[in-house]
Amino acid sequence: MKHFLRVVTQFFVFLYCKCLWRGLKFVIRKVTGRCELQRICHSNKPGARRTLKIESSLRYSKHELCQSALSAHPDRVEKTIDDIMTLKKVNPDTNPQLGISLQASLFQIVGYRSLVAEVEKLRREPYDCENPDHEEMLMKLWKTLRPDSPLTGRISKQWCEIGFQGNDPKTDFRGMGLLGLHNLLYFAEHDKATALQVLHDSLQPKHSKMSKAEWEQKNFDKAIGYSFAIVGINITDLAYSLLVSGALKTHLYNVAPEMPSLSHFQQTFCYLMQEFHRFWIEEDPCDIMEFNRVRSKFHRRVLRQLKNPDMALCPHFAASDLHLVNL
Repeated sequence: MKHFLRVVTQFFVFLYCKCLWRGLKFVIRKVTGRCELQRICHSNKPGARRTLKIESSLRYSKHELCQSALSAHPDRVEKTIDDIMTLKKVNPDTNPQLGISLQASLFQIVGYRSLVAEVEKLRREPYDCENPDHEEMLMKLWKTLRPDSPLTGRISKQWCEIGFQGNDPKTDFRGMGLLGLHNLLYFAEHDKATALQVLHDSLQPKHSKMSKAEWEQKNFDKAIGYSFAIVGINITDLAYSLLVSGALKTHLYNVAPEMPSLSHFQQTFCYLMQEFHRFWIEEDPCDIMEFNRVRSKFHRRVLRQLKNPDMALCPHFAASDLHLVNL
């Protein structure tokens, strides 16, 4: 019986989507004189609220031209918009705002797709100690975070001072590849004060009344802080999962006027690192063994925030600070 009801429900949903909804859209167009894309652009402000609806409209369109627009090459966006307006019988001379609005949103859509590919390429590229560019980035990371402490050698226990697990950091990049190093270096160079503060705090005992010497004398077998670099690679994984799942569209469509770039993703990583650090302190875990629990809870909180179509995660990259044209 349950199976029968499920089939009936699915049939009516299919009927609604394929017939009734398209019929309703036809009636609305006749009454308003506007196609669905015109109505979306007219009634929604620039950013995620508008672009997400345009993306959905194009994806579920019965026209192959509209569906293929989602995967258009950036150089073909303007031509694609012209073709869509011709298909929808919209005169660009009398409705110039529609073309401009659609172009901005389509650039965001195809830019997000390109960003996913760029990030995936970095994630799949393994760290190679024989590659001078990789080694140079790693040395920059050390010098930025430990400017007054020269490395005694390429393989050294000193790497643990910035949160790597062993004597050679390359082994810690296996999960996120070169993407983890790119993000850590970006954080250290572009938000240096915050990165240094987070690193400093991560090395401290949980109880501020206990000195480092007293902490060491206690000989505890578990660290109360966390490993800065390892957490950075872990938060890179979190940012990556938000990106590929599409959850990050809300934020990126609100902060990137047109095509989201790698720098937008890295700025988001910086924000997530800072917020996770605050969240860790608020959660007050007993020890590092609670890391996965705290990370999962933090992940769920970010996902809830991103369900708001007006959400911009980074306060200093808020949508209101961007000069978006409201058409």
